[in-house]
Amino acid sequence: MNSSFSTYDWLVFGAYFLLLLVTSIILSRAKIKTSREFFVGGNSVSMLAVAISVLATSQSAATFLGAPEYSFRGDLTYLGFYLSSFLAVLFVSYVLIPRFYAIKALTVYELLTVRYGIKASKYAGIMFLIGRLFASGARLYIGALAISMIIFSDISAYHIAISISILMFSALAYTYFGGVKSVILSDVIQAITYVGAGLAVLFYLYSSLDMDFATISSKLYSEDKLKIVDFSLNGNFNIFTLFSGWLLLNIAAFGLDQDMTQRVLSCKNEKEAKKSLIYSIIFTIPVVVLFLAVGLLLYLFYQDANLTQSFQGSSVTIFMYYILNEMPDGLRGFVTVGAIAAALSSTNSVLGAMSSVAVEDIYRPWVEKHSTVNDYHFVKAARVSILIFAILLSLMAMLSFYWQQFSDLPLLSFALGVMAFSYSGLLGVYFSALFTGRGNERTVLFALIAGFLTVLSLQPYIFGFDLGFSWQIVLGTIVSFAIMQLGNSK
Repeated sequence: MNSSFSTYDWLVFGAYFLLLLVTSIILSRAKIKTSREFFVGGNSVSMLAVAISVLATSQSAATFLGAPEYSFRGDLTYLGFYLSSFLAVLFVSYVLIPRFYAIKALTVYELLTVRYGIKASKYAGIMFLIGRLFASGARLYIGALAISMIIFSDISAYHIAISISILMFSALAYTYFGGVKSVILSDVIQAITYVGAGLAVLFYLYSSLDMDFATISSKLYSEDKLKIVDFSLNGNFNIFTLFSGWLLLNIAAFGLDQDMTQRVLSCKNEKEAKKSLIYSIIFTIPVVVLFLAVGLLLYLFYQDANLTQSFQGSSVTIFMYYILNEMPDGLRGFVTVGAIAAALSSTNSVLGAMSSVAVEDIYRPWVEKHSTVNDYHFVKAARVSILIFAILLSLMAMLSFYWQQFSDLPLLSFALGVMAFSYSGLLGVYFSALFTGRGNERTVLFALIAGFLTVLSLQPYIFGFDLGFSWQIVLGTIVSFAIMQLGNSK
């Protein structure tokens, strides 16, 4: 089947971007006067909207394409990751959220200012910005890669650049003018869009298999594709890693990463923030089940086929292969829009998050130390920083493209994992701040660096052995925490 866009696909594509244009214009009319309004919506955003926004941010284009790949090649043990997420969210809700609201925080790193001093939050903010630049730039590239394959039927540098621009300009339309309120409302639109696309694919796949539900379930069960809990020591999401490294990673993602936590800080009060975080996981689980179900149906669809999962020399996921080769006109456009929505929901949020950290944790303390300005100055600074980060993320996405094309070194895997490398240091620092009386500004810096370097040194492309990513985070956190204990608290 011809994989190029048809007239029907372009109509769906155009309708989606018309919706983005109209809603971004409406949302940009709000008059924002303070940085609190820009970064956390003046603490007036509804709990339900925040919950859906957190869901949307956690489901990037990598998840949109990656979850079907996991169940296609394996089983349903990936769901265990969200059990770990639920436990992490309970920890964040009852340990971290009350402390953030007690100090009326605009960023999660302000807690370190209270505990250790201004430099501590600045160090943590810089670590976040470096990690997010690599990680979100790589995710932007993955989203652009999918869009270029489907729309332009190639992955040339020119079309990748256009695809990156489509995502970035769409994200800027919401983030630049309206701040976090616009981002959250945009995320609601994106979540509805990509969940709708997933449902459309699921029903189309189910009808094309010509099997009833009982037959499908029986075939999948007989081949051990429906396993949810893994008690072995080998699986990526076995029961032991879920309650160790993955639990730590989820605590960091939901409570120490400004990209995810910013919208939770926009709720009216601590109680609403807790509810939004817990509901976000409850909403996320059926969405993940949806895309895992797509992967299982793809397994049955291609069970007897001899597949070559590649596109112009680049390997593609099974879902992308299906989109390129099997999708009918119109539905291909809708699924493309779903992939864009998944990528866009993670792109617009990261612009706001990086801006908030750069302005509130790094720029504001410096300005207030040297001069007196009104608060609107920081709103203007936020918009300037959003433009700067939009350029830097786009450049990182293009760097990922060229590196993947011309080098065997795993830049893309490094870039995707670098935020998790940063998490180890942050976890050690925050656990020390929360549960001990030890540490100071200097040990915060050394602990952040040591956590990062510990996880980096355990990568298989450094010394040639693979410990498993979950255990790497555990060790990195232990090293970071230990270094914090060496410092006396002032």
